Amino acid sequence: AGSLFAEAFPEYLTVVSEGDEAHVRAMVEEGKVQYAFFLHSATDYTYYVENMEMTDNNPRTADGVMLAVYQMQVMEEHGIDENTAREILNAEITHAEVSTGKDQVMNFFYTYIMIFALYMVILLYGQMVATNVATEKSSRAMELLITSAKPVAMMFGKVIAACIAGLVQLLLIFGGAFLFYQINKSYWGENFIINMLFNIPAGLLVYMLVFFLLGFLFFAVMFGAIGSTVSKVEDISTAITPAMILYLPGFFVAIFSITGGGVDSTLTRVFSFLPFSSPFVMFTRIAMSTVPVWEIALSIVILIVSVILVGILAAKIYRVGVLLYGKRPNIFQVARSVIRA
Repeated sequence: AGSLFAEAFPEYLTVVSEGDEAHVRAMVEEGKVQYAFFLHSATDYTYYVENMEMTDNNPRTADGVMLAVYQMQVMEEHGIDENTAREILNAEITHAEVSTGKDQVMNFFYTYIMIFALYMVILLYGQMVATNVATEKSSRAMELLITSAKPVAMMFGKVIAACIAGLVQLLLIFGGAFLFYQINKSYWGENFIINMLFNIPAGLLVYMLVFFLLGFLFFAVMFGAIGSTVSKVEDISTAITPAMILYLPGFFVAIFSITGGGVDSTLTRVFSFLPFSSPFVMFTRIAMSTVPVWEIALSIVILIVSVILVGILAAKIYRVGVLLYGKRPNIFQVARSVIRA
C-alpha cells in the first residue's frame, strides 16, 4: 500500500508509520505532516488534515489506491501473482467516439461566445437608438429635423445605422481574431481549445448573421419607439424596462441550455419560436443540436413577420411620440394617440 500511495501522490514525500491512530492525528495537529491516512483495513481508512480545502481531492485519490490494494489482495488470495494482478488493474481501455449529429463539447465555447456577442451588441446598440432619440427630443433638435424628414424615415435611419455599426463591430472582432489566429497558427500548435474556437462551420456564421440582423431589428425598432416617448435622457433606463423584460429571458434560456445540456428540452423548443427569444435560443439549438430544416425556416419566418409588425407599430408610436413633451405618457395614453393617428 505504501508504494501505491507514493505513486498516487508523487508531489509529496510519503512516509509509512506504524504508530497508532492517536499518534497519527497528533502528527497532523502539530504540523509535522500535512496529510495522513490511517488504514483500519483494506477497505476502510481515516483521512486527517488540519484545514480541509474546497479543492482537496486527496480522499478521492486514496479511494482509488485502496480499491487497487484490495483488488490485488483478493487476486493473490485466488492464486493470481502480483505482476499479473498489476497488469489486470492497469489495463488500458481504448475507444472511438463517433457523433452522427453535433458534438456539444466541440461547439460549446464558440457558441457561448457568439451568444454573449449577440447579447451585448443588440443591447448596447439598441439602447443607443433609444438614447439618440431622447437626446434629440431633449435638445429640441427633433422639432427642426421633422420639418425636413419624415419621422418614420428618421427612426429607421437610426435603426439601420446602429445595425450596421453593430455588424461592423462583430466583423472586426471575429474577423480580427481569425486573421491573427491564421498568422500565429503555428504558435498555438495542437492547442485544443484555441483550434476549436477558430474551426467554426461557415453555415453557423451565416445563421449568426441572419439571427443577428433580425433580432437587432426586432429590438432596435422597439427601443426607438420607446425613446420617442420620453423627453429626458435620464428616463431611458426606466422606459426600456418592459423591452428588457422581453429581452432577457431568451438570453438566459440560451445560456442555461448550453451549460445544462438542455438544448432539446421542451422549454428550449418553445422559446426557439418566440420572436423575442429565437435570435438566441434557435441559434443555440442550431449550434449545439440537430434541428429539422422546417423548424429553422419556421423560426426565421416568424421572426421576419414579427419584425415587420413591430416595425409598423413602432413607426406609429414614433410618429406620435416625437412631438410629446413633458411627463412621459403611460402605455394607455400612447395607445390612444396611436389609434387617433
